[in-house]
Amino acid sequence: MSIAQAAAKAMLSDALLQDSPGLNRIGHLELELPLDKVIKFVSVGLPLLLVTMAFAREISLGPQISCFPPSNFTMKQASYVDTYCWDSLMHHEFDSNGNFEERSLWVHKMFPYSLLAMAVLMYLPALIWRQLVMPTLGSDLLFIIDELDKSYNRSIRMAQSILDMRQNTRNPLTFQAELQRAKKKRYFEYPLLERYMQCKQNSYFLVSMLFLRGFLLLTFMTAACLYLAYFHLSAFLQDEFSCFVRTGMLRDQNWVPELVQCKMIGQLVFQVISVANGAIYVLLAPIVLFSLIRLFIWDTTFFSVYEVLPALDLLNRRRLGCPLNDLNVLLLFLRANVAHLMSYGKVRALCSVLYPQRLWTSMKLLWSEDQQPKKLF
Repeated sequence: MSIAQAAAKAMLSDALLQDSPGLNRIGHLELELPLDKVIKFVSVGLPLLLVTMAFAREISLGPQISCFPPSNFTMKQASYVDTYCWDSLMHHEFDSNGNFEERSLWVHKMFPYSLLAMAVLMYLPALIWRQLVMPTLGSDLLFIIDELDKSYNRSIRMAQSILDMRQNTRNPLTFQAELQRAKKKRYFEYPLLERYMQCKQNSYFLVSMLFLRGFLLLTFMTAACLYLAYFHLSAFLQDEFSCFVRTGMLRDQNWVPELVQCKMIGQLVFQVISVANGAIYVLLAPIVLFSLIRLFIWDTTFFSVYEVLPALDLLNRRRLGCPLNDLNVLLLFLRANVAHLMSYGKVRALCSVLYPQRLWTSMKLLWSEDQQPKKLF
């Protein structure tokens, strides 16, 4: 054996991947796309942050109103008026006919709780994805990643066999004929992975769940923006109200006026919170739409690196068809989990040095059917 052949075998042996247990890998897989994670953190975290600010203000300052009782009220009576008017939050007035009317202003008090409910609704699509999709998606990704790593190892062993066969075959024509026959018989393709991905091309569970997640997010964000707009139109236009105070300890006091004027002192904070929340959701809606639109385009950049290995005919552009299927979703998640694919870095390095490295010419002969066999060494 020549020194060049011995060196080639040593390099091929070093290129083999070590087997790793799949159970350790599945726990670290990315089962949410990076853009979906950003959407989830912003849509859920923003109202939680704002509701924390609202509750902190209420706890630190107490009632969010300031009433103006008559000057002859004692401190205890004035404090009672503030507490009672904040608890009731009813606006009392007389109409043009002199009839006594009242209107509830509880939307002010319920505003922090509505933000909390908004955060729960925004988390609901992610919760559905976590419970219904992640177990299936994790097993699919683990199988494809393991098969791609095994495919890389098979290619390395195949190259080793080619070197041995070339060394033991004295007639170059016999060696070239054997290569041509192997390519025509398609011995070096991987029917299990190819058929599995073809099955996923006819499946629509993952893509439908992604569309459901985006649809729910857009629906909830639209409802939230409409609610915030209603809150502004119905409540924020009125920061003062008349409170009926002749009740409780002041019921039998004839000198106490029936109505006391009160003002919402926390209304400006609620306005800022409402505008900020609505503006972020309006800006977030195009991002959600973009996350859905990208499903209409095939993303084959990940598998383009593996073109140096025996071809996966499924990725031929003439056979891909409509991109709205689970295969396209899996391609997106495979690119997001490229760090867990041990063969990806090695194959990518081979792609960059494939042509100047004569060592890999033997592998190139197998899957380039239009290329004429040349001398290996």
